[in-house]
Amino acid sequence: MIITVITGPTWNFAWVRKANVMIDRITRLMSDVLTDAQYRHWMGVGRFFRGLEYARLVNVFGNVPYYDHEVKNTEKDELYKDRTPRNEVMDSVYNDFKYAMSNVRLDDGRQNVDRYVVASFVSRWALFEACWQKYHYTNDERARKFFMLAIEAAELVMNSGKYDIVTDFRTLFGSTDLTASKDCILYRKYDAAQGITHCVASYCNMNSPNDIGPNLDLIKAFICTDGKDWQTSALATAKDFTLSNLIRTRDPRFEASFYGEPTMMAKSCALYVTKFIPRSALDYIQSGGSPAPEFQGDKNVTGYPVMRYAEVLLNWIEAKAEYATLGGPAVTQADIDKSVNKIRQRPLDQVAKDKGVKQTAPMDLANLNADPKRDADVPALIWEIRRERRMEFAFEFSRIIDLRRWKKLGYMDTDANPDLLIGTWVNFPTELSSELKAENKGKHRVKDAAGNLVVYDGTNGAKMVGFFYPLENLGRFKFLDVPNVNPYLSPIGVNEIKEYEKRGYHLTQTEGWPQTNE
Repeated sequence: MIITVITGPTWNFAWVRKANVMIDRITRLMSDVLTDAQYRHWMGVGRFFRGLEYARLVNVFGNVPYYDHEVKNTEKDELYKDRTPRNEVMDSVYNDFKYAMSNVRLDDGRQNVDRYVVASFVSRWALFEACWQKYHYTNDERARKFFMLAIEAAELVMNSGKYDIVTDFRTLFGSTDLTASKDCILYRKYDAAQGITHCVASYCNMNSPNDIGPNLDLIKAFICTDGKDWQTSALATAKDFTLSNLIRTRDPRFEASFYGEPTMMAKSCALYVTKFIPRSALDYIQSGGSPAPEFQGDKNVTGYPVMRYAEVLLNWIEAKAEYATLGGPAVTQADIDKSVNKIRQRPLDQVAKDKGVKQTAPMDLANLNADPKRDADVPALIWEIRRERRMEFAFEFSRIIDLRRWKKLGYMDTDANPDLLIGTWVNFPTELSSELKAENKGKHRVKDAAGNLVVYDGTNGAKMVGFFYPLENLGRFKFLDVPNVNPYLSPIGVNEIKEYEKRGYHLTQTEGWPQTNE
């Protein structure tokens, strides 16, 4: 089968050029103007951004052309050169990151790039590359190199004493200003007066129908408050998936992420995401009316924690656990206490406490959760660290990147995992009785406790109790083990390849995709 890739992600090196121009100007023009410390700082900032962009490009495409200098528009051989091998690119990224971590200022004022901002992002991208080397290329030597870099970068942040886990989960995403928060290393602040707003909170305002929401696979992934998964937990109601029970028995991040009642406003799952809006913004639901104007459309001014201390801690403990499988020192309980358990001890706000939410029990290295769903090729500790990431970063940036670096895109196969198409538990007669009316005949479906699919037929309302399973939720097309399809890396569109050909050059298609577009 020949697959023609018409378009792909943007093949663009504009940010690489910007970084290289900055580095060139500092080198040529500023050596006699800046002090040595200033010179090294700004050179470190330039190299940090170059490394950051190349790490992102490699994440998307694998091999990419590498440029360590400004390229003139007359240098055709450079402009249209073919891809540089991934390992060569990432060795240069490694060197840029190391330089930046040693030379960027420790403090350059809030919201500016300092050494801790640098190190926190290095912990993210070094972990990605290390896992790629381990799971995709089985190159343990290179994996160790980048795991060690991730550990070093995270420890630079952790040992600074500047950051901590002190803010309740919901406030992290519903505040208008966390610039001084110890939980945030870099924070995006919005200002309506300056016309700088967004629309993310509007997707959480409970006023508009939303296709985005948790599937049953994610719901089941939230650990119980005794530190065990739902199948092995000793909690008496661990297997009760009614929403009110989940709120009381699951990790607090569950309650903080979702609305507390099933709703058809969440069209795909009946469980509405409210993680990115202040609790007070939903008061209108009880009092009547509509959300405040600032939580509608693109008028939102709630801030966003671009880099959180919690991520650095989870990057660190994962890198240590992975490094231990390649000959590094074993993870200790003290390591767990400084990372996973530090996050589990995050404060609860009063609303959560009033609902019966409790902090999750600390992770005990000597008594790790024994999840019967754990993949045989994933050690129990790494499995549970991955669970922490899933709970912590739900609906943020992380999940698809994590699955790709772990070589686990099979988790997205809806044929193998039908829970991906199913939503939360709903008791239509008691929770959504207004939906049991004639015009909704044939429109609602649940999967009951026995695994039977029940479609509302206008007379069987009493049987409409189970996991919400919309008829519109259809499985994904096959994407694994398909000839000429590499779901782990993105292809280049035919237009980019032809653009090179027009100028007499060759651009190689991404590994795993068809090398011809004819």
